[in-house]
Amino acid sequence: MLDFLKNPKERTRFMRFCVVGILGAVVDFGVMNLLLFLTPMSSQLASSISFVAAVISNFFWNHFWAYPDSRKKSVLQKLVQFFVVSLIGLGIRFLLFSTIEDPIIRLSERLVPADFFLSGLTIGHNVTLVISILIVLIWNFIANRFWTYNDIE
Repeated sequence: MLDFLKNPKERTRFMRFCVVGILGAVVDFGVMNLLLFLTPMSSQLASSISFVAAVISNFFWNHFWAYPDSRKKSVLQKLVQFFVVSLIGLGIRFLLFSTIEDPIIRLSERLVPADFFLSGLTIGHNVTLVISILIVLIWNFIANRFWTYNDIE
């Protein structure tokens, strides 16, 4: 499926895409947890807002670092395409997050000791987010590489 990664340039792009993804995950986790800590909003809404913040960060890092040789398309065109891919990813993430969050929270609340510095609820939210991010990462890489950044060799 990812045979093109046999090319050294593609492996470098993929690794950079993953590093950008890690930076995006830091933004994502940070914003979600701040919103959950500072506001009464739902975890689904906080997760959606944090996703958008991460997308904005990821676009700029991908544009300037992971795909610096993608310059045939305008920045606006790539931003729109990146945003469309990300919106589809958000849909995947929201459905996944909504589906698996409750069982993961219940499991976390059973497994996490009451005196642990993080609650089972907090751990459950974050484990759900990790799973969601990993699945959406695969979608985002493939869709962006072959649509948004298809102007590179």
